[in-house]
Parts: sequence; C-alpha cells; structure tokens
Amino acid sequence: MNLIENIREGMRAIYGNMLRTILTGLIVSIGIMSLVGILTAVDSMKYSLTQTFSSLGANSFDIRKKSSNNRGNQQGRVGKVYPNITYVQAMKYKDMMSDNAIVSLSANISGATVVKGETDKTNPNISVVGGDEYYLETQNLVLEKGRGFSNYEHEFGSNVAIIGNEIKEKLFKKQEAIGQSITFLGRRFKIVGQLETKGSSMGGGSDRRIIIPLETGRQIPLMGGGELNYAIKTAIPKPEELNYVMGEATGIMRNVRQDPLGQEESFEIRRSDSLLQSLNEISGFLKAGGFIIGFITLLGASVGLMNIMMVSVNERTREIGVRKALGATSKQIRQQFLIEAIVICILGGLVGIFLGIMMGNGIAALIGEGGFIVPWLWVIVGLTICVAVGVISGYYPAFKASKLDPIESLRYE
Repeated sequence: MNLIENIREGMRAIYGNMLRTILTGLIVSIGIMSLVGILTAVDSMKYSLTQTFSSLGANSFDIRKKSSNNRGNQQGRVGKVYPNITYVQAMKYKDMMSDNAIVSLSANISGATVVKGETDKTNPNISVVGGDEYYLETQNLVLEKGRGFSNYEHEFGSNVAIIGNEIKEKLFKKQEAIGQSITFLGRRFKIVGQLETKGSSMGGGSDRRIIIPLETGRQIPLMGGGELNYAIKTAIPKPEELNYVMGEATGIMRNVRQDPLGQEESFEIRRSDSLLQSLNEISGFLKAGGFIIGFITLLGASVGLMNIMMVSVNERTREIGVRKALGATSKQIRQQFLIEAIVICILGGLVGIFLGIMMGNGIAALIGEGGFIVPWLWVIVGLTICVAVGVISGYYPAFKASKLDPIESLRYE
C-alpha cells in the first residue's frame, strides 16, 4: 500500500464518520477562531487608531534649527549658536522630498501681536504664522467658515488672513468675520477663513492664531530686524515608514545645510508620533495576551482531538487487525491515523480562520471605523498550528494503533 492509497483510505475513514469529523473539527475551529479572532481584532483596532492618530500628526515629523545652549559651562564658554533655516534651504528640502511626502513650510512672524478691528482690539497675545499651501493639512487645522488661500494669494503674497475663534469672538461678536478687515503689524488684511475652535484641552493655541500666506509673511519686516526662521513639517501616508523617511530627510537636510561629515547636525528632527508609539506598545501586549489565550484554547482542543482519535483507534481495532493480516505495515497504519488527524485539523482550522477574521473585524467595527483586515501572517501561523496540533494529537493514537497485534485485533469485539 503506497502513500497515495493510504491517503485515500484515511479520507474514506473521515467521510465514513462525518458526524465525528465535524464535531472534532469544531473543537479545533473554536481554538483557531479564538487565536485568529483576538489577533485580528487587535490589528484592526490598531489600524483604525493609527488612522486617527495620523490625523493628529502621528505620521509626521518637524525639522527646526537646533536649539542653542546659551548656558555657559564651568570655563565660561558660551554654547554654540546655530544659524536659522533660510527660505532657500527650506524650499530646496521641499523640492527634494516632494515625491515621497507632503512638506509644509511655515514661519512665526510675531508671537505677541495686537489685532485691531473696526472698533475693538485684542490683547497682545495673538500669534501670527505664515504658512504655505499644505500648512492647514499638516497641522490638522479645519476651517469652520470661509476658505483657504488661493494659489494666486500664496504666490503673490496677498493681504488675506485666516483667524482663530477667539479673535472672531473678540472683534466680531455680533457679525460674521468673513469678509471683514483687521489690522496688525502695520498692514490691513481681509479675513477669508475662520478656524474651528480647539479649546484648551486640544491645543487651544490655534484659537489665538492668525495664518497668512507664507509669501506675505516674508514681506513683513521683523521687529528688531533679522531673518525669519523657517519650520518644516513632513507628513507621509504610511506611519510605519516614518523611520526610513526620517533617515532620508536627515541626509537631505545635512546636504542642504552643508553640515560637514563627522560633525553633528545644525538642525533637529522631532517625531510627532508619541501616541502611535504608545499604541504600538499597548497593541504588542494585547497581541501577546491574545496569543497566550488562543494557545491555551488550542491546547484544550488538541487534548480533545487526541481523546477522539484514541476512541477511533478502539472502535477500529478489528479493522486494523484485518489490514495487518493483509500485509499493512506498522508505518502504514501510523500514516493513516496521522493523515486523518491532520486533515481534520486543517479543515477545522480553515473554518476557524474564517470565523476568526469575521469575529475580529466585527469587534473592531463595533469599537470604531476601520478597514477590513485580513491578517495573512496569522492565517499562515494558524494553519501551521493546525498541522502541528494534528501531528502531536494524532501521533500517540497512531503509534498505539500501529503496535496492535493482528491476532488480538481480529478477536476484538
């Protein structure tokens, strides 16, 4: 009897005891469903939360000039002062990174500004920021009313502004702010947009912020002279590629800033994904816990499978005796029972994987919106575990069956 015939004999035994096969497969299905379901739910929830955190800056990083250490050391030396990031440098970086990411340039024009309306004025606590066409998107700022800046306004530096909610409440309590004019930094600006209120718990600095086109900000002389210091924010579509893109950005900025080899950078890169890092750490613990729970369930399933296979051996003792009397070897008997156990585990595993994927995505959908996740890694792991459970649970019954004495087996009732 060759292997192919042995496989056929094992399949005939499975089909001949369909009810027992289904019940045995369900034991394995429940174990695999718990394992794949928990891990799928974790992956799906992580995907959903990653998308949410991405909108909060988890997929971005900031580049600024390195902070100077002005505190003298014990020898009275003054810390090194690093030069500002110039407009030419910032634009060169933006051009070189435009294929891989969204790059936004901005500059703080004034940090303590008085803004005047027709009759009222604000306290000197308003910040004025010059931003490019991607500034609102990368800073996660949403317009409540009005519009953003047009390409013409960005290119030619028009006197238009987007204001925060606190400025509107202070200067235009009983009327719409859109279309009105305000004066600050010696210029008159037309309001074209109003930001959604953030509140103190969600970074309320935007409520006291005025955004103007970056080109307009470049035209305004700074108090005390000097040049603008540009900030660069780089956002990527895939947060998992953040480390790679940051390494690429570091090399480009060193080239743009002409930092000599072997010396430290004259700029610093700050990640904006602290929430995402915390999420990855938490999801790692959840996956570990889910794997342990699923493994314990599978352990119980393997014990149940072994028990059923032992019952099968006892029920088919006379059949084993007949096969041995006809010339079947112990190896062939072992093969038949192992094949039965493995096939049952694989069939149960496939059903369990399907149910686990449905269960995991269903749990994630109840918690929050997210894409449908098919965890191919856990599918492969689940099938591998199924085969392993079949081999481990079926080996002892198969070994016991192969050692049966043919004469005693034929006498068995």
